[in-house]
Amino acid sequence: RLVESGGGSVQAGGSLRLSCTASGMSIYASGVLIYSMGWFRQAPGKEREGVAVLDADGGSAYADSVKGRFTASLDNAQNTLYLQMDRLKPEDTAMYYCAALRGGVSRPDLLFTIFPQEAATNWGQGTQVTVSS
Repeated sequence: RLVESGGGSVQAGGSLRLSCTASGMSIYASGVLIYSMGWFRQAPGKEREGVAVLDADGGSAYADSVKGRFTASLDNAQNTLYLQMDRLKPEDTAMYYCAALRGGVSRPDLLFTIFPQEAATNWGQGTQVTVSS
């Protein structure tokens, strides 16, 4: 399972770092990433949207709204995915979810859409991020 942490309330312009630790599953095998990992978010009254994805095949994708402000990264030893969020805006307020899907995604244009479509996707329980103006 996936366990997120690090959410909270901050003022606009502030920073947060979210963590997603995989428990009972290893996202690496012999030092090689075998799961594609992603961050998604859902604001009240809106659909879930992709924020950042790190593909097991080596690709990555960021939503246009977070490019230059958010950075996703992985820690092999900790079996953990991070999301560093800087220069936060009120519109970043949402529940943030971690997702893991075994294997790589062959098409970069599918990096955000494949996670919700695949029944095999593992989802965390979410962590709330609230940004005040």
